[in-house]
Amino acid sequence: MRAVVWSLRFAGVHPRADVVQLLRPMSDDLPANPPVPESAEAPRHRRRPRYRGKNPRKFHEKYKELNPDRYSADVAKVIASGKTPVGTHRPIMVREILEVLAPKPGDIAVDCTLGFGGHSQEILKRILPGGRLFGLDVDPIEQPRTEARLRANGLGPDVFQVRHMNFAGLAKLIAHENLTGGVDLILADLGVSSMQIDNPDRGFTYKTDGPLDLRLNPQRSPSAADLVSKLQAAKLATLFRENSDEPRADELAAAIVAARQRQPITRTAQLADVIRELFSSARSASSKELVDDTIRRVFQALRIAANDEFGALNNLLRVLPSCLKPGGRVAFLTFHSGEDRRVKHAFQAGLDTGTYSSISQGILRPSADERRDNPRSSSAKLRWAVT
Repeated sequence: MRAVVWSLRFAGVHPRADVVQLLRPMSDDLPANPPVPESAEAPRHRRRPRYRGKNPRKFHEKYKELNPDRYSADVAKVIASGKTPVGTHRPIMVREILEVLAPKPGDIAVDCTLGFGGHSQEILKRILPGGRLFGLDVDPIEQPRTEARLRANGLGPDVFQVRHMNFAGLAKLIAHENLTGGVDLILADLGVSSMQIDNPDRGFTYKTDGPLDLRLNPQRSPSAADLVSKLQAAKLATLFRENSDEPRADELAAAIVAARQRQPITRTAQLADVIRELFSSARSASSKELVDDTIRRVFQALRIAANDEFGALNNLLRVLPSCLKPGGRVAFLTFHSGEDRRVKHAFQAGLDTGTYSSISQGILRPSADERRDNPRSSSAKLRWAVT
C-alpha cells in the first residue's frame, strides 16, 4: 500500500485520505511474507565447494577430478603429473597381465576384483567376439558405478556380467552358471582401489580424517573401529604381526588399549595420533618416514582383519584349480608380503602335485616408467600359473 501512495505522490498527485483507506485492505492487511506451501518451495541452490588456494586439497573440493567427462583436460593434467585423479583408479601392470593371461576371442574370464574396471575393459576387448567376462566385487558403493560406466560402452549382459560377491565363493559361481570344466582366465588384483583410498568417508587412509572404517563392504561388520575398541592387547599385537609384519606390535597394542580407556578411538586421525604419540615418547627420535610406515602397517593390518582378506584369499587359492579349464591361466597382483607368500606357496604346491603345469619363476614388477607415472604401483607383484 505504501508503494502505491508514494508512487502517486512522486507523480505530483496527493491521494485523499479516503482513497488511502480504500487501498489499505488490499495491501496492509495482507501478511508481509505469506507462507508458501512446502511442496511449492523451489529447491535451494547449493554452491559447489570452492578451492582453498590454487589447488584443492580436500576430496569433496576436487569436483573437476570427480567429473572426468566434463573436465577431461584437467584430469589429463593430474595424470600427467604422476597422480591418480580422485574417484578413479589406474589399472596396474595391464600390459604384463595381458601377456601372461593371453586372452583371445571366445574365452570365458573372471575378474575377481572388478574395482574401477580397468583390467576388465582391456580383457573384454580381446575375448570378443564370443567371449564373456564375470566381474566380482564386494563393494556396494563402487560396483554399481563401474557397471554403469562399462555398460555405457555398449557392454551388454550377454558379454559382461557383474556379481556382488566375494571371490572366496568363485566355485559356487562356476557351478551356478553351469560353466562345466571351469573358465579360461582368472585375474585377482588384491589391491585396494584408489577411489576407496581417496574418499575420507571410507576411512582407508590416515592422511585425511574420517571414520575408522576400512571395510570394503560397509554393510558387513566388524569395522576397524570395532576391532580397536574390543580386542585385547595380546590379540591386537598378534593381528599387527600376522597381517603386516609389524616389529613393534606389542608396544602399539598396549598404547592403543591405554588410549581407548581415555577416549573411544573412532576416527582415523585419532589412531594415527596414538601411534605418533608412542614414537614421540620414545627415547630416540624417529623420522617422519618411519612413523608413517608404522601407521600404514597398522591400518593395513586392521583392513585385512576387518575384511577377512587372508581367509578369502586362502579359500580362493584352495578352489582355484577346479575353477580353471585344462590350460587355463590365472594371474595375481599382490601388494604386501602376506598376500604374496600365500600365492607363492599355493602355486608351488600345485606345481609339485601336477595341478599346475607351469608357474611364474619369481615375481614380475611394474616397469620403471609405470612406477614413475603411477607411484601407487610401486609395491605391486605379479605371479601367474597355468593348469
